[in-house]
Amino acid sequence: MRLSILVYQSDWTPGAVTRLLNRWHARRAAFARAAAGFVSQPEPRTIGRVSRGRQLCAGNFMFAGHMIEAPGKSIWDLDPPDQAFLEELHGFTWLDDLAATGDAKARMNAQAWTEEWIARYGHGRGPGWMPDSAGRRLIRWINHAIFLLNAQDRQDAEAYYRSLGQQTIFLSRRWSATPSGVPRFEALTGLIYAGLALIGMEQHVAPATAALSKECEHQIDALGGISSRNPEALLEVFTLLNWATSALSEAGQIPPKSILSAIERIAPTLRALRHSDGSLARFHGGGKGLEGRLDHALAASGVRTPPGQGLAMGFSRLSAGRTSVIVDVAAPAHGAGEVNAHASTLAIEVTSGRRPLLVSCGSGAPFGAKWSRVGRATGSHSVLDIKGLSSSRFGERTWRNGGTRNVLTDVPKDVRMRQHGDEGGTGLIAGHDGYSAAFGLTHVRSIDLSVDGRSIAGDDTLATITPEDNKRFDKALDEAKLQGIPFQIHFHLHPDVDPNLDLGGAAISLVQKSGEIWVFRHDGASTLSLEPSVYLEKGRLKPRATKQIVLTAKALEYATRIRWTLAKAQDTPAHVRDLERDDSAYVI
Repeated sequence: MRLSILVYQSDWTPGAVTRLLNRWHARRAAFARAAAGFVSQPEPRTIGRVSRGRQLCAGNFMFAGHMIEAPGKSIWDLDPPDQAFLEELHGFTWLDDLAATGDAKARMNAQAWTEEWIARYGHGRGPGWMPDSAGRRLIRWINHAIFLLNAQDRQDAEAYYRSLGQQTIFLSRRWSATPSGVPRFEALTGLIYAGLALIGMEQHVAPATAALSKECEHQIDALGGISSRNPEALLEVFTLLNWATSALSEAGQIPPKSILSAIERIAPTLRALRHSDGSLARFHGGGKGLEGRLDHALAASGVRTPPGQGLAMGFSRLSAGRTSVIVDVAAPAHGAGEVNAHASTLAIEVTSGRRPLLVSCGSGAPFGAKWSRVGRATGSHSVLDIKGLSSSRFGERTWRNGGTRNVLTDVPKDVRMRQHGDEGGTGLIAGHDGYSAAFGLTHVRSIDLSVDGRSIAGDDTLATITPEDNKRFDKALDEAKLQGIPFQIHFHLHPDVDPNLDLGGAAISLVQKSGEIWVFRHDGASTLSLEPSVYLEKGRLKPRATKQIVLTAKALEYATRIRWTLAKAQDTPAHVRDLERDDSAYVI
């Protein structure tokens, strides 16, 4: 009662209240009984990287875009540079990497760092007592129990089981405090995992399963999408649901229909968001996903439903031959999803075979707040922007999802799309009114992919639609002293693409590592240039330098049209034997 009075009569921020309640329940959980052992031998399901595990053993600790070199030092003696680094440490996802490495040194480090966490923080102290972190940690500790308990003495094993019990009790009381989305799915899956795997924790399975079932009903829409429109987050939710259903089935329980139905809806959506190289489209804060994880999750689900013909979470996919094109044809996310949403309406990504060609810059979140905002801007996507402004506006920092964030405001209110196809290929035409209020202009983009996948024809038009649009355009043109309203069309290139200006600057050739050559041309109604860009990728210390093709022009009339093409060079064979190895999964 005293805690409730203190919380609700204070002027604390929501974040402070959440942290206080987490600490209070963590201390209470410290007095909980230990788990008596495992009901059955756990089966590891998480996937790690051997290269990252070796780096950890060498004392190179890379989390949240920061590298700390500390050979021979404990992971808990590091000085975390920011909160994101700290959260990755306490989430224990690095345990997957050590288990993937699997040698004696990796096992000794995993055991020592787990024992040290129990000694330092196991009594309800420290930053690791957040429900989503606890869920991630429980899953890893249970997945890798054999790895962690191998050759351990009785005292260490008892401390391990005692901590598992404490974290399970804490999670059962605080899972509802997690933000909606991936964190809540992590917390509930971790609780189901623990309840099924640990002797004496069975009473938590039914309420956690019911809560997860309700989250599936509320957060997974009828077409298998989530509100954030982040493809990688959707894969994470899908993977967690797979784990939960597998754990329930192996324990002899029937998973709820709502969870199974969510899996069945998500699978075809993820297939529609997969490029020809097997990676995910990189939109709205998501990356391409760990190599092989998407295929593994789809296979584990047992769902064979192919992608539908319509939109998949607001994206449209065109594919032919070895080429895939994915287009964002919806407004950015609303509500809680706004905290990571990108102003990427009508942006495209193109992949040929195993090689990305046109990309989005990606999420800058691992590189700090400044890069995060840069990555969310329209100019960081392969799409048109006017005067360097985004098609959705950034509002003031406000409290969302457990922290202060810049949310997108003034998002496009009218986004339309129509797909078409015939014997010559497939295509779409889409438009949005994100620039209508400021300039009276609607952006309309047409994309056509040839039937053999060797040619993409694009058409970007800025036009007024209504008499009111004409008035706004005339006003903007007067403010520009009748010199025209400048706009640019960006085509960001993957860092492995080697671009060169050809034909006296009238075209740009793009050479892939596979040997494929693509040629970009335009209709001459704009100025073509090759400019610097960045590729923001998780697992690297800093953004990768790359290039972007830019078409620059000015809108002087009620309708301005720019046409462009991207086609394979005539001497590029239909099938390329791509033997060039990719970089290591762990790079700095």
